[in-house]
Amino acid sequence: MIKKTIIVQNKLGLHARPAAMVVGEASRFGSEIHLNKDGLEVNAKSIMGVMMLAAEMGSQIIITANGEDEKLAIQALEILFASKFDEE
Repeated sequence: MIKKTIIVQNKLGLHARPAAMVVGEASRFGSEIHLNKDGLEVNAKSIMGVMMLAAEMGSQIIITANGEDEKLAIQALEILFASKFDEE
């Protein structure tokens, strides 16, 4: 299992479009992937779960991945968050 803490950097946070991008990216991997914000843990492959985080700019998110491709999954999500979801 791998854990990585990231910061939401885009101005609008995890609204519908970025949340869908997170789910799409997470769904590419066989590993179980969860996002945790302020104690609320959700499945990164669930659009409703990711939206429930209500993660605004500056929010700290802990990504947890467990499975055979966990390292690749974490790296892919890190890149996605770092890209600010192509919004800026």
